[in-house]
Amino acid sequence: MMTPEIRKLLKITDTAAQKLDKLGLKSVWDVVLHLPLRYEDETHITPLADAPFGVPCQIEGTVVRQDVQFKPRKQLVVQMRDDAGQVLFLRFIHFYASTQKQVAEGRRIRAVGEIKHGFFGKEMIHPKIRDAENSGLAESLTPVYPTVNGLNQPTLRRIVQTAMEAVPLNDTLPEELLAQLKLPHLAESLRLLHAPPPEYSVTHLSDGTLPAWQRLKFDELLAQQLSMRLARQKRVEARAKPVCGDGSMSNRLLSVLPFELTGAQQRVLAEIRQDMAQPHPMHRLLQGDVGSGKTIVAALSALSAIEAGYQVAVMAPTEILAEQHYAKFKQWFEPMGLDVAWLTGGGRKKSKEQTKALLESGEIKIAVGTHALFQDDVQFEQLGLVIVDEQHRFGVAQRLALKNKGQDVHQLMMSATPIPRTLAMSFFADLDVSVIDELPPNRTPIKTRLVNSARRAEVENFVLGTCEKGQQAYWVCPLIEESETLQLQTAVDTQLELQQALPSLNIGLLHGRMKAAEKAAVMAEFSSGNIHVLVATTVIEVGVDVPNASLMVIEHAERMGLAQLHQLRGRVGRGVAASSCVLLFAEPLSELAKARLKVIYENTDGFEIAWQDLNIRGPGEFLGARQSGVPMLRFANLQEDMRLLEQARDIAPELIAKRPDVVQAHLNRWLGSRENYLGV
Repeated sequence: MMTPEIRKLLKITDTAAQKLDKLGLKSVWDVVLHLPLRYEDETHITPLADAPFGVPCQIEGTVVRQDVQFKPRKQLVVQMRDDAGQVLFLRFIHFYASTQKQVAEGRRIRAVGEIKHGFFGKEMIHPKIRDAENSGLAESLTPVYPTVNGLNQPTLRRIVQTAMEAVPLNDTLPEELLAQLKLPHLAESLRLLHAPPPEYSVTHLSDGTLPAWQRLKFDELLAQQLSMRLARQKRVEARAKPVCGDGSMSNRLLSVLPFELTGAQQRVLAEIRQDMAQPHPMHRLLQGDVGSGKTIVAALSALSAIEAGYQVAVMAPTEILAEQHYAKFKQWFEPMGLDVAWLTGGGRKKSKEQTKALLESGEIKIAVGTHALFQDDVQFEQLGLVIVDEQHRFGVAQRLALKNKGQDVHQLMMSATPIPRTLAMSFFADLDVSVIDELPPNRTPIKTRLVNSARRAEVENFVLGTCEKGQQAYWVCPLIEESETLQLQTAVDTQLELQQALPSLNIGLLHGRMKAAEKAAVMAEFSSGNIHVLVATTVIEVGVDVPNASLMVIEHAERMGLAQLHQLRGRVGRGVAASSCVLLFAEPLSELAKARLKVIYENTDGFEIAWQDLNIRGPGEFLGARQSGVPMLRFANLQEDMRLLEQARDIAPELIAKRPDVVQAHLNRWLGSRENYLGV
């Protein structure tokens, strides 16, 4: 909320301040940097014959008729004629008596809005109306700002103009840097964008290519890069105990594995161990496509910490994924005499208390679990390494809570959602990144098929044939219960339908509302082969590993995101049998759904899919920014502004080293009242 001093400076009421707060505007500079969404041209009159469709313009003419119609709903329809005799219809679905008075027959008016094709000809819906007799033409294009209910455009324009006059629009960047980058001054850029002169076209102003826009985008990206680099610098300056294992346990595990590490796994493991041996905390992101073998790398990293006398915490976002890790770690660690603790939100209280006591005393060296690991009553005797899987699913505060269980512990974050280079450079610039860019040699290629849901019976026969060969299948549904709005097939109904259609098979069911013990029992039955087809919701998206499952059927694939489809597809192809993924879709398909299905059908490389996903959805949706605590950029577009991002990345370290005054001034302006770009 704005302080009383700022409210007084901007000459606004408490109510207006509350509205600005909803827009995230807390300081004068926040208001100055609140740039228009679009512009309306009220600087000249456009003859109706020349007016383009779908572009805001201003038409002047005389009202020749006004009607209140009641079909198909109550609305005010106004007919106006310009000086050339061209007719335009104005339609008001919500109107008052004052509106009717404004557009009374015989009045000369100006209407501002987008012209569309209407039933009777050219029309504007809810245009802005002015009295032509007593109104002059605007001297600049009219900005239209993002706003909230109760804060109209005239009021917001006045507040922005007051803010522009209240602060000195001085530059935070050195003159020589602006000359080098060929960027305009900040004051010049802001004045242009808030009040563009009439010679600028509305289209040119809105496409983000003007030098003024480039200046604002660069400033924002530079602030982000400075923030990230300072965070990295602070971490490097922090002290942490080097964690250097002797390799005894790691070598023992490697000697009994039924496979050899790939070159990529060996490389990233060396990077992790080198980080853990440093006297400052590791903060590394381990990326790897579905099935690339991140879990064994995490296990070997954990053993390095345990060899050095430290404890390890492994956290996953869902119980199913956490349980998969628990099963693997038990399989690998218990033959070496290492007990693995299991800690989730469920389970018996007495058992959980015993586990917590053993962790606090240091008798148990490794704990695997969900968010329950970072509860206040969970204490470690000497936590040295935290491993967070699918890290983007946890909020920043949750990850920090676990990390803070020890003194500057080393942190390894893992993600099976490949992060495109632009995002890694931007939102993960404070991290060191390792990439497993090589799949194990035994991975079976997966054939992807797109099938209309009208051919469902054919897919059921395909499932039957697969299971009769001794293999197993997944059938994934997006929802558990029926939704009136989405009308999607439910997992519960699907299990019943498949059991009726395929009576010779045992059809299992798994969904997120089942108790942990029920889920575990179902997964055990499926893993042992007693369940032929597992009908499930997307709880199986990550972590599930059943090599005998060679078929994945995804119901309503058009409703799912690319990352989710890629993750689900990666649950098969883990054994020796040829594997398939069937994407069932229902028509009609939206353009977005068509684009997604085309990408997943044509690509198997996770990084290429992630890049296409970023282009389709944008960074906010891709990262799950709302839950991860990663604030989004306001002006820059990572797909379009790669050049500016690279410039900001290259310039940031030089400014930190040589111009700390510039760094501080720039961060104060851009991060002032907002959350730090790191979310901490």
